[in-house]
Amino acid sequence: MSSTFMGLETSKRGLNTQQSALYTTGHNISNANTLGYSRQRVNMEPTMGFPGVGMNAPKIPGFLGTGVQAGSVQRIRDQFIDNQYRQETTKLGYWSSKADSISQMEDILSEPSEYGLNAAYNSFYSSLQDLSTNPGNASARAVVVQRGKQLADSFNYINKQLTQIQSNLKNEINVETNNVNSILKQIASLNEQIGNIEPNGYLPNDLYDARDQLVDQLSEYFNVAVDYTKSGGNSLAIAEGSMNVYIKLNDGTKVQVINKNQAATITANGYNKTTDASGNVSYANGAFNASEDFSPFTYFGVNFGGTSTNISHEQLDMGSGKMISLVHAYGYADDSIATKSTTTTTGADGKPVTTTTYTWPNVAPGTGTPAADGLYIDKLEQLDKLAQQFAETFNAIHTQGFTLANGATASAAGLNFFVDNNGDGTAGSNSISAANIKVNDKIVNDLNLIAASSRQGEEGNGDMAILLSNIKSLSLDGTTKNLELADGSKITAKVGNLDGASAQTYYQGLIGQLGTDGQQANKMVSNSTTIQLSISNNRASVSSVSLDEEMTDMIKFQKAYNASARMITVVDETLDKIINGMGKVGL
Repeated sequence: MSSTFMGLETSKRGLNTQQSALYTTGHNISNANTLGYSRQRVNMEPTMGFPGVGMNAPKIPGFLGTGVQAGSVQRIRDQFIDNQYRQETTKLGYWSSKADSISQMEDILSEPSEYGLNAAYNSFYSSLQDLSTNPGNASARAVVVQRGKQLADSFNYINKQLTQIQSNLKNEINVETNNVNSILKQIASLNEQIGNIEPNGYLPNDLYDARDQLVDQLSEYFNVAVDYTKSGGNSLAIAEGSMNVYIKLNDGTKVQVINKNQAATITANGYNKTTDASGNVSYANGAFNASEDFSPFTYFGVNFGGTSTNISHEQLDMGSGKMISLVHAYGYADDSIATKSTTTTTGADGKPVTTTTYTWPNVAPGTGTPAADGLYIDKLEQLDKLAQQFAETFNAIHTQGFTLANGATASAAGLNFFVDNNGDGTAGSNSISAANIKVNDKIVNDLNLIAASSRQGEEGNGDMAILLSNIKSLSLDGTTKNLELADGSKITAKVGNLDGASAQTYYQGLIGQLGTDGQQANKMVSNSTTIQLSISNNRASVSSVSLDEEMTDMIKFQKAYNASARMITVVDETLDKIINGMGKVGL
């Protein structure tokens, strides 16, 4: 026989459970605009029916329901969508960073514009054509020198700015590496808190959200994978447990960076430049130092519980994550420098796992600069090549012309027009690059030294100036060419080597390639952003708070609460009839 007050207890449970659901609804509404919050729900479940089982249990026609209870408070989350979101975030991180790097380079080159290197070339050639019509005019000579200085300054400026941005990229790699370490520590700390709560039978939903949000952020930097370890104790079956985080490499292997409450420390390493007292330069492989010197990246060092693992740029998943993009933009040491070794171990699934390890030796003094590659390295090298090959071609022709006689100073063979910082105009003394190209100081100080004439002592002869201006369309293929003057005679000059392109078309090709790369990066950013937004919307449709839905739930739970309260009234009136309306015999 059931208790007289069983109905009261059943309804009380209904009140408590509906009240819990209302509180959870209020929590959802309060966090409707909280970043990373997942809506929660109360999993209601019926309580054990009456009577219980056993030989001594009362015999009644069937189980009587005893009410409801809140089994758990669970957040609404879809792990499959989370993985999709992180995969797309990783791609977006890579392409966004690459687009930024290219955009900064395009800002420096300023093409097409009135201030870029291409415009400087055109102005310089134009001044030489003007000089050819009046080679004895001092103003025309001054314009040639000024335009030549403008061209050299353009090279210097571009080189300086690109080098500065490259240095900034090194600093950014260090800063972002520290950000990654901070995220790892936060995840480990949350793991510890979660591990303390779950064994008591609770679900720390808000801590789960905070942890997932950190993993979302981490996926912007690296291609990451996660799995979970149960907390044990009295944990619920739907408890997530501690999260293990891995960096996925391009061969499918993974490097663990989070294990429960332990977090790895990641450092960015490269070849740091050192100069001894004798001026000998060497490169030591180690953590990036604070200098602005170029330090070709070698690997990310992952120190986890005293065990170190190196991840070279070659091992990182290409196109995935901001860090690999920064490394590629900044510049990395050629893998041929490293010594590779492979080890095979047995994985958790019993299958063999082959791991490749790269060892980067120090570069001894006097053995040169470590071979490096990368976006900024390539462009700086192309600019150096352009400046050097153009200057050598120009000098090879200019030195065969003749200067303007000036009083007692007779007309003489021309000097090198372009020199490096240490150049004195002597043939063969130059080591010109984009960083150091300049107009010969002797010519700057004496405009008569511009060799505009093809014959000695002919003041009105501007044939050599015409030939110099024709370099604009001259194919630079590294051969010795016979160049025809206006009077039909020829001079022989060995031209520079820009793979058959003229100086300007070579530069235009450089700009064109950069534009194509930038266009691709921007397009990929747009594509990844669109896909990520679509996935984000899918995730929001599952996990975010819908006020319409919460309002509906609120009404539903409120009505259920009211109905339970009414049930209590009904039972009360029933008991009142029993207690006060019955058993009056003999009164």
